Amino acid sequence: MSGAARIVLLVTSPRLPAGLLTAAAWDVVRSAPVLAGAESEQVAAVRAAGVEVVVVDAGATQALLDAVAGHGTAVWLAGPGGDESLARELGLRLARQPGLAELELMYGSWDPPGARLLDAVEVMDRLASPGGDPWKLAQTHRSLAGFLIEECYEAYDAISADDTDALREELGDVLLQVLLHARLAENLPEGERWTVDDVAGALVDKMVRRNPHVFSGAETGTLEEIEANWERIKQAEKTRTSVLDGIALSQPALALAAKVLDRAGRVGLAVPPPLAESQVDPEARLGAGLLATVAAARQAGIDPEAALRRATLAYAEAVRAAEQERPEEDR
Repeated sequence: MSGAARIVLLVTSPRLPAGLLTAAAWDVVRSAPVLAGAESEQVAAVRAAGVEVVVVDAGATQALLDAVAGHGTAVWLAGPGGDESLARELGLRLARQPGLAELELMYGSWDPPGARLLDAVEVMDRLASPGGDPWKLAQTHRSLAGFLIEECYEAYDAISADDTDALREELGDVLLQVLLHARLAENLPEGERWTVDDVAGALVDKMVRRNPHVFSGAETGTLEEIEANWERIKQAEKTRTSVLDGIALSQPALALAAKVLDRAGRVGLAVPPPLAESQVDPEARLGAGLLATVAAARQAGIDPEAALRRATLAYAEAVRAAEQERPEEDR
């Protein structure tokens, strides 16, 4: 047998459309016998291109060696799992009989970045479809709202702790919420429903529109100019009557106060916060004092949310230390 004899194990991505192969892959399937272990969309696509594919139910290794003996090259069109067991069996057989043929691994297509997102969508579809997870099937957008906030806070905690491994996991939990909301939206009445593709499509369109310095050849400029241009594009897209429109009113009060003050400052509105001493009831007096503190923090370039969090966590550590100093029977 010539040293040029070879068995090509052709592996393709199950996440890409069948028949979407590289030029090298098409060259090899058109020039040598093609075998496969089962019918599949990939097999059908190759056949549709005029290539004969023989499905082998058993004895795949011997069938490939027979094809090599007659043609010098044979192609195995691997299934979605890559047919690893066949690859191992072929490797052992060829190692025991040197010179019989060479085993070559060829990627006819491979997963693009983000391909596992398709797996995530598929898994969520199964979980939130009839016969799936009863808990997920019972949820609504409103019942899930608290979970979305909680997962975002846990991701924030990971960022604050500079724990990138934890951040990876927590972002996955945030993504789970996005996928579940999108899947539930598919069950809305006609005319109201939308899908995860609608979510992704709207995001892509927004990113392209708001980054003309990347996608439309506009001049890059400074970071401040880029941010200002983003805001101009955003204002042109949305019909808003106030600079405060679009602020998430359900966010924590401290962050909400900082955001309102920031928005007002962007457009040069010098509206002084209410004076604490001018307020009659204690709650209003306290609120005005807190708002003034947030305004002072903004003037000093300090994030009040981060500052209070830092002080609170330090206080929590002091509480724990004090607990340990107490007699055990008093804890």
